Amino acid sequence: MRLISWNVNGIRSCISKGFLDFAASSNAEIIAIQEVKASEGALQLEIPGYNHSYFSYADKKGYSGTAIFTKIEPISVSYGLGDDVFNHEGRVITLEYENCYFITAYVPNSQNELKRIDFRLAFDEALRNHIAKLRKSKGVILTGDLNVARHPIDLKNPKSNEGHAGYSQQERESFEKLLSSGMIDSFRHFYPDQEGAYSWWSYMFHAREKNAGWRIDYFLVSEELADRMEDAGILSSIMGSDHAPVFLDINL
Repeated sequence: MRLISWNVNGIRSCISKGFLDFAASSNAEIIAIQEVKASEGALQLEIPGYNHSYFSYADKKGYSGTAIFTKIEPISVSYGLGDDVFNHEGRVITLEYENCYFITAYVPNSQNELKRIDFRLAFDEALRNHIAKLRKSKGVILTGDLNVARHPIDLKNPKSNEGHAGYSQQERESFEKLLSSGMIDSFRHFYPDQEGAYSWWSYMFHAREKNAGWRIDYFLVSEELADRMEDAGILSSIMGSDHAPVFLDINL
């Protein structure tokens, strides 16, 4: 089955740029989106064939937010993380299925001069704890905009971005803690040496045309499900946001 994740950078804007056509033709069982930027009750969105949809909204109007559209009804649904301090920006949805948990997350950006780095690192820790707890019963798939580039190969200009939000030492070390706990970066599992593979480009300086981007959108798969993975990739030709959709093909 195919799973898709996309930071849409505002669902209304993305709809006007072809989101529904993309979703209808994607042949995905589950579509997760981040940065919905909509308030509860302000958006009625249905995708034909996806009979189950779940939204998590930020308290702040027009900010953050996540959603999942799925053809497969989950056993249970939960929102947020253990500590309520992380649950006011609509950043996490967890679906339970028979063979796995599926999580979409929109990890906080550390912002200019890393002014939100403490909140970001605390969120990372809470997310790791959430995943560890779930893995006691079954495997976990985590997807979303995780707002970090792992290695120099994962962004066009690593030297000039050293220490900046998304490529600070603190964020990379925090991300490696999650991976070393038994989560697999599915894209690098299949394509360890592929260069120029990015999922986000600034709207400035014609960055997408020049492919001056970052790979910050992921499917992470727990080791229990490793042998079920079939492929992973970035749908870089799909427009509609400053991010491209990413996908995972997995046999569940």
